[in-house]
Amino acid sequence: MTTKNETKSQTDESVIAPVLTRAAEAETTADPSSVMTLLADSGTTGGALTSYRSTFAKGAVGAPAHFHTRASEMFYVIGGSLEVLVNEELTVLEAGDFLLVPPHTPHAFAAAPGAEADVLFVFTPGMARFDYLRLLGRVMRGEASPQEIKDSSELYDNHYVNSPVWQEALGRRA
Repeated sequence: MTTKNETKSQTDESVIAPVLTRAAEAETTADPSSVMTLLADSGTTGGALTSYRSTFAKGAVGAPAHFHTRASEMFYVIGGSLEVLVNEELTVLEAGDFLLVPPHTPHAFAAAPGAEADVLFVFTPGMARFDYLRLLGRVMRGEASPQEIKDSSELYDNHYVNSPVWQEALGRRA
């Protein structure tokens, strides 16, 4: 949001313009198990943050075990229940719960067994993630190869790890 009465030039990198994303105008990407609403990427926030909202169908898997090297990831559960792995500990987050996962911390998430989940995600500092989320949607819809996700690991700062605890948790769902 820019106004006529700005006191500093938008070319001044220390100035970050307010960002407003109207629900009706937000881009969404969907697959059979979730809808992601893209709210603000690092390019529009001056690198301050990246944020999106995901709604997961009952029991839907969100992300395999992974970590980020450059950003903290915040989870705020708007509704439902989200099962998360942090390091090797499983926890269920309920509506109103908040979780911060710092860089280099392995984590994974899914709607809790038998539950839906509605979650706000925020990365700080911001990371260009919208292209990753679009790619993820294409992979989940069968329009792109899972290898493309693996090949983009460095670009999107998603570093996948093996987690027997998470694999066991997923196995109990089957």
